[in-house]
Amino acid sequence: MNIRIVTDSTCDLPAEIVKEYGIIVIPLSINVGEKTLLDGVDITRDEFYEQLPNFNPHPKTAAPGSEIFKQAYQRLADEGADAILSIHISETLSGTVNSARTAAKEFTRIPITALDSTQLSLGMGFLVERAAQLARAGKSVDEILAALKEVMSRAYVFAALNTLEYLKRSGRMNFALAAFGDLIQLKPLLHMNMSAATAHRTRTRSKSMARLFEWLREYAPYERLAIVHAGVEQEARALHELAKSFLPDGDIPIVQITPVLGAHLGIGALGFACVSVKKP
Repeated sequence: MNIRIVTDSTCDLPAEIVKEYGIIVIPLSINVGEKTLLDGVDITRDEFYEQLPNFNPHPKTAAPGSEIFKQAYQRLADEGADAILSIHISETLSGTVNSARTAAKEFTRIPITALDSTQLSLGMGFLVERAAQLARAGKSVDEILAALKEVMSRAYVFAALNTLEYLKRSGRMNFALAAFGDLIQLKPLLHMNMSAATAHRTRTRSKSMARLFEWLREYAPYERLAIVHAGVEQEARALHELAKSFLPDGDIPIVQITPVLGAHLGIGALGFACVSVKKP
């Protein structure tokens, strides 16, 4: 059975993995005034983070419409797909998976399952890659879904932000709370597991880094581990040196998060995406 995998641009999977498994990536949109940029298509990550502080107005992001998904599903059906598994950013953060669900209901040529990954960034990317591996191995859609749902509970993304300013600008945080945070110089942390996005606060960057390593020790050992960052490559490399012992026999990639996430998290976001061996 030829099962094809579709995802969206917030998955942060490296291009070589996307190409290897023939994964279709649907871009979200970044709107700067009247100009619309397709995430991962119309602007590079480096260009985006270089320009981000000077964008006026601040970028807004938007989920793809259901028609975009239907076009992608049509293309895959034409290529011989027998079924499609469409895996997307948590619906607590974006309406993307709901657009995919609408398209799946309206496109009846082949079976389509739209799945909420309960994650973002490489927390979702690891799930998408696993789905593609299982599809290549000949597993059914039901078998792939069962495997992914077991992994979801063990997938985490946690990151330290340099500032609340970008969350405030993007409209994803109450303005008064953002202003209060800036006033007393709080350093926010975000933690994501099973669609539960929670915010934590520390007073300094060093304390926020210490909190990241508390989580890193708590969830160890790991099946998968990666460093994610927004425009701070040198800091990410330094973090990599400190984290190597947590996955001594495996590669820990460093990935710059896609612009559609960076528009909300801002320059300086730095943290980990991982799949723990332990069940919660």
